Amino acid sequence: MKELFTIGEVAKLFDVNIRTLRYYDGIGLLKPERTDPVTGYRYYSTRQFERLNTIKYLRALNMPIEKIADFFGNKDIDQMVTILRGQQEEIAARKRELELVEKKLQRRLTQIQDAVETVYDRIIEKQISLRKAAYLRKEIPVGGDLEYPIRELERHNKLNAVMFLGKVGVSVSRKDLLMRRFEKFSGIFVLLEQEDDYRGDTIFLKESDYVTIRYQGTHEEAKSYYLELLSYMEQRGYEPDGDSVEITLIDAGMTNDSSRYVTELQIPFKSL
Repeated sequence: MKELFTIGEVAKLFDVNIRTLRYYDGIGLLKPERTDPVTGYRYYSTRQFERLNTIKYLRALNMPIEKIADFFGNKDIDQMVTILRGQQEEIAARKRELELVEKKLQRRLTQIQDAVETVYDRIIEKQISLRKAAYLRKEIPVGGDLEYPIRELERHNKLNAVMFLGKVGVSVSRKDLLMRRFEKFSGIFVLLEQEDDYRGDTIFLKESDYVTIRYQGTHEEAKSYYLELLSYMEQRGYEPDGDSVEITLIDAGMTNDSSRYVTELQIPFKSL
């Protein structure tokens, strides 16, 4: 029976990259049986096959190299059980995280599809429930760059960047709506979802009846649509009952084609 195997032969037998075997040698996790002092060639014996097989098994469980090294330093059944249970708990936690990410992805896909298939330039009255948001009250000129206020919002509230796609909005104050002034926003916010791991300060966008409209365009083009909403409200004896909610459902974060941008305006109202 063959006693020694080259690194290439071992790599083929175990379907392991040669660079990985060299790395294991370098960190002392799996030293070859013999290394030729002249050529530097590594040779492995069958005595190391079981160790390599255990390493492969533990790596397949996503176990870190450091834990594997600790196991070999204190190898016994209790140590193996402890390591496997710890790994099982980590995998369960990652599974829960992935399930939350999956929910967020599905919700975002649904929102994008809804925005793409929407009917534009049509006023709709609808009741909208409470929405939790991280909010930064700050006057922002309409037409100004929103990126810096977004970063302020992120930094001020210690928000994770994953929260932002498709969920950032701005507001026009009730006072400015009543006076038909649309030169500035009164604040910027990011809507929070149940899956967002956020424990900072929050506000709630009020539960109310809203008049809404969607149009193809950005915040800079909102004025005429606000006037249209306010005219509609005036004809029906409504008045604004709070700040507006203005969200770009599709913007430069999703497409380079500005003709496909979609913005929704929402104004809470009450009857006079």
